[in-house]
Amino acid sequence: MRNPRAFTRPLAVGAPAPLAEVPFRPSRMIHFFDPSNPKMAEKAPSIASKVDILLGNLEDAVKTENKEAARLGLVDIAKANDFGDTQLWVRVNSLDSPWVLDDLTTLVTEIGDKLDVIMVPKVEGAQDIHYVDRLLAQLEAKGNVQKPLLVHAILETALGVTNVEEIAAASPRMQGISLGPADLAASRRMKTTRVGGGHPGYLVRQDPTGEDLTQGRTTYQQDLWHYTIARMVDACAANDILPFYGPFGDIKDVVACEDQFRNAFLLGCVGAWSLHPVQIDIAKKVFSPSKEDVEHAKTVVEAMGDGSGAVMINGKMEDDASCKQCLVMLDLARELADRDPELKELYDL
Repeated sequence: MRNPRAFTRPLAVGAPAPLAEVPFRPSRMIHFFDPSNPKMAEKAPSIASKVDILLGNLEDAVKTENKEAARLGLVDIAKANDFGDTQLWVRVNSLDSPWVLDDLTTLVTEIGDKLDVIMVPKVEGAQDIHYVDRLLAQLEAKGNVQKPLLVHAILETALGVTNVEEIAAASPRMQGISLGPADLAASRRMKTTRVGGGHPGYLVRQDPTGEDLTQGRTTYQQDLWHYTIARMVDACAANDILPFYGPFGDIKDVVACEDQFRNAFLLGCVGAWSLHPVQIDIAKKVFSPSKEDVEHAKTVVEAMGDGSGAVMINGKMEDDASCKQCLVMLDLARELADRDPELKELYDL
C-alpha cells in the first residue's frame, strides 16, 4: 500500500504533480463522436460549442480497420481547434486490446495539453488504474505535458462493480466513473439486449383483487440499474469524484431517455453520455436544476441563516440537513450559470 503522502508526488520524473482535488466543471453531457468518420470530424468544432464535454471515441463504435484513423483524426482535430470552456476527452481502447498502448503513447505526447480526461473502458480493479496512472506519468514527462491528465473509468463488468470502491480510490487522477450498461449486462448474464433503460419484463405486480389472478393487477416497470448506479454514486461521493450515467441506446425514445437521465440525476449523477445530437438537449435539461428548485433552495438557505436550528417554510420543516441539500443545488446552479448565460438569467444568479 502506498504512503498516503505519496499520492501528492508524480509517478515519473518530470511529470506534473497530481491534483489535490478534482476540478468541478459543468459536465451534463459527454458527447461521443468518431474521429475516423469525416462527417463527424467536420462537425466536431460546432458540436463542441453546444456541449460540456466532447469525447473522441476510439473504442467499440470504431471498426478495427479504422482504429489508427480515429486516433490520428483526434490528434488533428485537437491541434486544429480551441474548444474554449468545453472539455476534450478521449475513450481509449480497452486495456486488453492491441491498440491501447499506441492510443496513450500517441495522444499524450501529441496533444496531452489539449486533453482533459482519458476514459478507460472495462476497468475491473485498482490494478488497471495503477497501470494507466504510471504510464500516463511517464508519457507526460516525455511529452512535457504541463497539467496532469485525469482518468475516468467505465463500470461495465461484474468484477468492476464488485471492486468499484477501490477503483474510485485508486489514484488522485480519478475524475469519475460512468455506468456501462450494455457490457455490464453481458458480463452479468442479464437477459436483456437493450443499451440502458428499463425492461418491460422487470416489474412488480399489484396484489390480487379477487379470485381471478389476472384481473385488476396493475404492473410497474422497474429500473434494472438502480442498485448499480446507487453503489457507483456512493463510491464516487466517498472519494470526491464524479458519477455519470452512460449511454441510452434507443435514440428515438426521447421520453424514456429523459426518464433514465432524470433517475440518474436524482440519485447523484452529474451527467450522462449523449450518443446523438438529440440527446444533448435532454441531458442539458435534466442535469440542470429547475428554476423552481433553485428558488426553493435560495429561500431555505436565506431563512436558515447560519444553518442551525429549524424553520417552517410553506408548511414544511427545514433544518440543517435541508440546508445542506439546498446548498448542493445552489452550488450546481452557480457553476452552470457561470457557463450558460440563459441559466444565469433563469436562476437570477
